[in-house]
Amino acid sequence: MKLLKKKKILGIDPGTNILGYGLIEVFDNKINLIELDILRIDKIKEPSIKLKHIYECISLLIRKHKPSEVAVEAPFYGRNIQSMLKLGRAQGVAIVASANYDIPVYEYAPKKIKMAVTGRGQASKEQVATMLMYMLNIKIKPKEYDSTDGLAVAVCHALQNDILNKKAKKTNWTDFIKDNPDRIN
Repeated sequence: MKLLKKKKILGIDPGTNILGYGLIEVFDNKINLIELDILRIDKIKEPSIKLKHIYECISLLIRKHKPSEVAVEAPFYGRNIQSMLKLGRAQGVAIVASANYDIPVYEYAPKKIKMAVTGRGQASKEQVATMLMYMLNIKIKPKEYDSTDGLAVAVCHALQNDILNKKAKKTNWTDFIKDNPDRIN
């Protein structure tokens, strides 16, 4: 009998005004929510102090929860290149904080995250939040969509890397038939 290993995943939606995060535990084909919140840094005016604060808060989350992996949303190019650069800095700080604790970091594009969670790459933040509430049995709607965006990154990572279906995955028809004789006529 193979022992199943629990895996904690910290998902981060980087931002320099509001950073969203969600922490999940994956075990036995189930995702359990551990923590969902935001880091509000819009009151800090000095950019370098904002980045330092992001680093310190992510480091604190890592020390507190000891995630095995970190997933971060990649910044995307919109109309404002300055916004993308700021998001890239926040993402870089999150990556460095994780690397400082030797935790592997994975990066996902916004469309890939939405597609993994909702099945639609153009889904709205509200649609992502609603689907996560359903998937993880969250009873109270979070106040900020940034928190559910961070959670979506963690869930995307779990789904994209087939963490949930490792024990059910079959590599060929022979294995499937051997493990499911009652399904063959």
